[in-house]
Amino acid sequence: MERFFEMEGQLLLWIREVFASPVMDKIMIFISSLANKGMLWIGIGVVLLLLGVKGRKWSNRGLLVLLSLAFNMVICNLLLKPLVARTRPYDLLGYEILVRRLGDYSFPSGHTSASFAAATAIYAIDRRWGAAAYVLAALIGFSRLYLGVHFPTDVLAGAVVGILAAKAAQCLLEKKMHFNK
Repeated sequence: MERFFEMEGQLLLWIREVFASPVMDKIMIFISSLANKGMLWIGIGVVLLLLGVKGRKWSNRGLLVLLSLAFNMVICNLLLKPLVARTRPYDLLGYEILVRRLGDYSFPSGHTSASFAAATAIYAIDRRWGAAAYVLAALIGFSRLYLGVHFPTDVLAGAVVGILAAKAAQCLLEKKMHFNK
């Protein structure tokens, strides 16, 4: 297992070595910031919810995005992060990062999990917009690696947790509220 963790650290250092540039630094900081505290995704959910003032269909769509994010937050931030308590890679590998140091644990990536939860919910609503949301979610996940704040398995687990949280929210809404796409 130690060898696996060493390989993850080497992959992070390789990403920094291959992709790093002042322009890329700014791009990755911006992309990562889109998911800070889930605000972009929460905003999309609220807009969809507010569009529902005239039609229940839109309200259900907003509810799906917001419920997906809520499920994800409980699973990722309240359960898994404290349970696994994985140290951030910059603390283990001792390198400088481009963003402020974070106060929570590394596993799973909250930015990535929220992004994939929202993208999965959006995909359930509309495949074209959902595909675009998945691309953005993947870029956000990569930005977390580039910035050195997560290990690859943190990002991968975040994607899986987010997808599962959204699927659970969708199942609940379909059973309890007769969710309409």
